[in-house]
Order: sequence, then structure tokens, then C-alpha cells
Amino acid sequence: MTLPDLLRDGLDIVFIGINPSLYSAAQGHYFARKTNRFWPAFSRSILSAPARRSLGVEQLTPVHDATLLDHGIGFTDVVKRATARADELDADEFAAATLDLVAKLENFQPRIACFHGMMGYRPFVRLHAPTLPQPVLGEQTLCIGRTRLFVIPNPSPANAHASPAMQTEWYDRIAAALGKSVFRSG
Repeated sequence: MTLPDLLRDGLDIVFIGINPSLYSAAQGHYFARKTNRFWPAFSRSILSAPARRSLGVEQLTPVHDATLLDHGIGFTDVVKRATARADELDADEFAAATLDLVAKLENFQPRIACFHGMMGYRPFVRLHAPTLPQPVLGEQTLCIGRTRLFVIPNPSPANAHASPAMQTEWYDRIAAALGKSVFRSG
């Protein structure tokens, strides 16, 4: 049981989770648990404004994940195996999965690939660019083809370090990196 990749050519951004939760996989949608801060924080961001206007909604929810492909936004995970907790994944699983992830990014070439959290990005960079300095949040020096890589805080409620407002600010920074207006309307 897992979530399907929501990927295609021409995407502005692909959000990359660590791996699907059992709950999200059972629901069939990314970030499906009501306590996950992705959808509320993303819905307050400039990055989501065109999709929200087009769909006629103020708040995006998990049921919108596949629809966002039509708005240049895709989803995948570093590891596709669903677990109750991400710490159930081992180093070998991450290593094998990052090879698949690179192939996906090389194939689809989104403008930006955004990792939700260091836990998913660190094994990726260790395998593909081990001489790079320790990664920090924000845009990375490593690119995959034309795809720029970003790492932002994980929206899981278990990540108490990043408030919902801070999470929204990170999505606004990605909007700015894509050249989207950073002025909020209304």
C-alpha cells in the first residue's frame, strides 16, 4: 500500500515527502491526516493562490492533490513504502529509493523539487553529493538537471520547530523563487 506519484512533464514544483503515512495511503491522498499542517499552511500561501482561485476554494484539502497537477504542482515521496512513522525506514531503503527519485526528477524535470524536511533530504544528498557541506533549509546548491532543490520544514505536527505561519512563509519563498508575485491579495 502506498500513494501513486502525482508527476508529469511541465510542473513548476514537486513536493517530496519522506514517505506516505499508513493513514494517507489508506485515504489515497497526500498529507491526508487532519492534523498535518501542509494543506492549511499551503492554502495561506501565495504559491497556492492561482489554484485556489481556479478551483473556487479558500482552503485546499487532500482531495485536491491530483487536481493540482493541472496547476503545475505534483507530489511524490523519497521512499514510497507507507509506514506508521518515518523512523521505521532504514538506510538501505533510503539509498535504493533515492536512485528512483533521481530518475523521476530527471525524467519529469520540474522547475523546483521541494523536500519536506531534512530527514528525507539528508540521505538523498549523502548518496548523490557526499562532498557537499551539511544542508540547511532553503535552496540547495545541488540541482538535478534543470530542477532546483529546496528543503523546507516538514509540515508534520511532530515538527514543533516550525509554526504554521513559518511553514506558509516557506511556501511564499518558493513562490518568489518561481517568480510568482509575493504580494498577498485581500
